[in-house]
Amino acid sequence: MKDEKDALALSYERCKELNKRFGKSYYYSTYLLPKSSRKYIHSLYAFCRYADDIVDDFDPSDLASRKERLKKFSDDFYHDLKVGQSSDPILRAVIHTVKLFDIEVELFDKFLHSMEMDFSKTRYETYDELLGYMEGSAAVIGEMTLPVLEPSSKYAREPARQLGFAFQLTNFIRDVEEDLKRNRIYLPLSDVEKFDALEDLLLNKNSERVRDLISFEIDRAREHYLQSLAGDCYLPPRSAACVQAARDLYSGILQEVEKSNYQIFGHRATVSMYRKLKTAARTVVI
Repeated sequence: MKDEKDALALSYERCKELNKRFGKSYYYSTYLLPKSSRKYIHSLYAFCRYADDIVDDFDPSDLASRKERLKKFSDDFYHDLKVGQSSDPILRAVIHTVKLFDIEVELFDKFLHSMEMDFSKTRYETYDELLGYMEGSAAVIGEMTLPVLEPSSKYAREPARQLGFAFQLTNFIRDVEEDLKRNRIYLPLSDVEKFDALEDLLLNKNSERVRDLISFEIDRAREHYLQSLAGDCYLPPRSAACVQAARDLYSGILQEVEKSNYQIFGHRATVSMYRKLKTAARTVVI
């Protein structure tokens, strides 16, 4: 029994390290949660990050291998979930979290389906089409984490989904250059065409057309952030503080893009460590 507890604790620690290394805005926000709850958010982040890293491997010649790795990861998850435990260093904590909070398996189905889409789909014609992708890549993550935050009402669910959309669109705005290296454009082509910005995007050119396009998408992301505010009143104070911090830090990326005069090429917008630490400093340690 002790060995099992130690293995589970180690798995949660590995998930925490993944969160700290690759999702600093989320990571620092979790410090506003009670200490006993933070590890569950880390495990859900690690699950999503691990799958996303498989899909986003830069080597295009390795497509078949990446597909197989994602399939194995998915198969292992479903098998271990059915069994109720896992020996995988990441999935051990994930399965424990899913079972403990009775998180809907359908959410993981949708997420993994969106990850599979990235192997073949690299363009989205309209925002509605992109929302269909983000349903699985982002909205469901808000729903996955919600049980850990202990909402008092079902009405917290849609705001959690809206925050997922906001985070994902913020990523797409920040990572245009990185996504183009993978031959992906996540900004809707109808918007790109509206601002006549396709050629400049493909040339990695910080032009007025690109600036207008990015400004338009920032306004759209902020609308999702605004709609997410309605859920805060349904959360316990510490959970609400965590969500507010994540919202503040991640929307700060949009502010940094604006400060750079929308220079999305040759410059990656990031929130300063000072701002992250200032957010974490609001923590009441329990």
